[in-house]
Amino acid sequence: MSLLPPPLRRSDPPAESEPYPGAVAPGRRSRGVARSVRLFRLYRKEQTDPESFYAGLAEDTVSQLEDYGNLNGRTVVDVGGGPGHFTEALRVRGARCYLFEPDSAEMLSRGEAPSGAVIADGYWLPVRDGGADICLSSNVLEHVRDPLGLIDEMVRATRPGGLIYLSFTNWYSPHGGHEMAPWHYLGFRFAERRYTKRTGRAPKNRFGITLFPVHVGGVLRLMRSRQDVRIVDALPRYYPRWCKVIVRIPVLREIATWNLVLILRRIE
Repeated sequence: MSLLPPPLRRSDPPAESEPYPGAVAPGRRSRGVARSVRLFRLYRKEQTDPESFYAGLAEDTVSQLEDYGNLNGRTVVDVGGGPGHFTEALRVRGARCYLFEPDSAEMLSRGEAPSGAVIADGYWLPVRDGGADICLSSNVLEHVRDPLGLIDEMVRATRPGGLIYLSFTNWYSPHGGHEMAPWHYLGFRFAERRYTKRTGRAPKNRFGITLFPVHVGGVLRLMRSRQDVRIVDALPRYYPRWCKVIVRIPVLREIATWNLVLILRRIE
């Protein structure tokens, strides 16, 4: 008997032009300095209290998504969502969320996986073409060898008119080296040696194995060149909305963005 669920299907697929009911204009919700301060305080706990950080980040991410549409009743695919913080937050909002995670250790890191979670490769999602209203990937792109391949699969799984939420930590940001940051600025080999010497263990994120350089400008150019999606929004994930101008400035954006959020809409 297969452990995989059948490919996701929509009971009442909307027309391509169907708007998201209850959608509000981006920026209507609070996205000011107080939010950024709260997120950075949570971020400082990532290594010591990851549960608090990821639960808070998931709640904020879902709130961001609600700027672009009502999540209630929507079919959402959580790609690489680990133990399910994002899946849980989405389900609280009434979404039908499905978690696909390739690493069983990550999925079970909280002791138990969310119901319906499936071990699956992000390059080969068990989802029919256009089966999801929303496809979400948080901080996964920098951990895969073929970022474009992952994006292709997320677009395939999203219905025309649906949304793709894509975030990643760009390599030249202060946290680009993850637990080795900011020493990655001096080269990944130096950063790995320093981390191992200081902690007595190898870093979880190994350059060229589980961590790869991804750049803001390159990803934006790729998305703008595609005929099947359009960019709805591009903004620094942790900053106030008015800081989105940073994303438009070459060189500066590679350092200052910290973590890029792309909201894409499938148009084909």
